[in-house]
Amino acid sequence: MKTKIFFIGTLAALSFFVSCNSDEKTNDGSSAAITKDEIITNSKIDASIDDVTNIAEDQFSAQQNVTAKPSGVVKNFLPSCATITTVLTNNTWTRTVDFGAEGCTLGNGNTVKGKMIVSFSNDFASSTQTISYTFDGFYHNGKKLQGSKSIVRTVKTTDLLATAHPVFTAAIDLTITFDDGGVYTRKGTLVKEQVEGFDTWFNWDDNAYLVTGSGTTTFPNGDTFSAEITTPLQFKASCKKSYPVKGVVSVTKNGATAVIDYGNGDCDSLATITKDGVTEEVDLKK
Repeated sequence: MKTKIFFIGTLAALSFFVSCNSDEKTNDGSSAAITKDEIITNSKIDASIDDVTNIAEDQFSAQQNVTAKPSGVVKNFLPSCATITTVLTNNTWTRTVDFGAEGCTLGNGNTVKGKMIVSFSNDFASSTQTISYTFDGFYHNGKKLQGSKSIVRTVKTTDLLATAHPVFTAAIDLTITFDDGGVYTRKGTLVKEQVEGFDTWFNWDDNAYLVTGSGTTTFPNGDTFSAEITTPLQFKASCKKSYPVKGVVSVTKNGATAVIDYGNGDCDSLATITKDGVTEEVDLKK
């Protein structure tokens, strides 16, 4: 079961990151600097949102194409260890994806356990569909995810692509608890456009996406990061990574600002951070 949608989250999609060596403090005692540790923490949150969004959208696509016959080899997003239960109630599909107590490893190497419950209308002829999901004891790489998310799916032309293609608008409102007990919140709105691979629903690997939007991440100490995508983020499913290969994000925190540039299209986890005229490279997966 594979989908032609890949939000991100994508979260994936937004990366609220920046690096600085200063230890300045604001009047309330919080840090004005944005550290490498915060960069890595945000990267982990982004990866979680990216994966759970893909799972939700994969389930929509799987149900939509349940009777379709692919013209090529099927390449799924979900691993074979996931158990899926499907129920139709009052014209609404509910698909429960159970990764078990021991968990499963996704194709990008991230591990998940627990359940996700995905729901949507059975009217697949509608020009607009809303995909919703919630969690039941769900963990991503050891982090517990709570909350809900809705994704509005349409097919249309846009400024980014003149051919009609799937466009997904995601509302994010999630709480992420790390294994050290730290609680983070992520809120925002992302628009993800599938610009490649939408004609081959059975082949996840040929998908490519452009993402725009903005959002905030609040840390346990109360610090809040605000981020805006100033150049669309580009994702390639074939990279098997939860990071953009191109694009630029502007970030602010306690008056500090920075620019994150994801590079020239290489399939890696590197980004450059520019603050106060200084540019530094960071590996987001460390």
